[in-house]
Amino acid sequence: MPSATEVFVRSTVPSVGDFYRTNRGGGLVSEGFHQWGGALFARAGFRRGTAPTTLTLTNLVLGLGASIAVIALARPASDGTVPFWLPGVIALVGWQVAYMLDCADGQLARVSGRQSAAGGRVDVLCDVAAQIGLVTAVSSVMLAQRGDTPLWLVALFAGSWMVNLITSVMQSGPAAASMVTSRSLPVRLVKLVRDYGAVITLFALVLIVAPKWTVIPVIFFTAVNTLFLLASIVFSARAALRAAPR
Repeated sequence: MPSATEVFVRSTVPSVGDFYRTNRGGGLVSEGFHQWGGALFARAGFRRGTAPTTLTLTNLVLGLGASIAVIALARPASDGTVPFWLPGVIALVGWQVAYMLDCADGQLARVSGRQSAAGGRVDVLCDVAAQIGLVTAVSSVMLAQRGDTPLWLVALFAGSWMVNLITSVMQSGPAAASMVTSRSLPVRLVKLVRDYGAVITLFALVLIVAPKWTVIPVIFFTAVNTLFLLASIVFSARAALRAAPR
């Protein structure tokens, strides 16, 4: 029989839905899958008194660990020393769970009232580190599978990848703005190209099924992110010029 204290604690733990309702969006796949997974982790963390930053650091360790494993296995997988699909399976599991934890830390902080500027900085810095690892892992597989890949493509892919992260941070304050505010289904389907959950899932599946063709999504997302950067510059510049005193 549980003690009276245990019964009270269980009865006061918010539901998974309570955590999910505090999510900050992210796209169809992120909201429909990763944010729900994050809510499960957040609720478990709430029950155990876990600090939100602990989830943030766990996300970093898991995400970087998966990327390091992919990097280490990229060449053996291309040589046939290990199964070609192994790096992709590690990426799929590791990146998915890491992103759920990334969603969970914010949910836990908001529901438990443990939000802080320091925690927000740690979250952003860990996101940067984890995404550097992810880009390096994808690039390693691409170079291992296709040694003739031009280095300028790798550099442009790495540089343009951070556009999503930078713009998401810029859109989180009082000066937040969006080029397309509609949440209609057609618009949200188009925005899947910028849905982090959808993108990492696609890359992991390519690494599992056809690692030799990793260069194709790399080229596609490099183009998408570069065009989005240019469009964002134009959009922000026009808004700034309209707001300037005359």
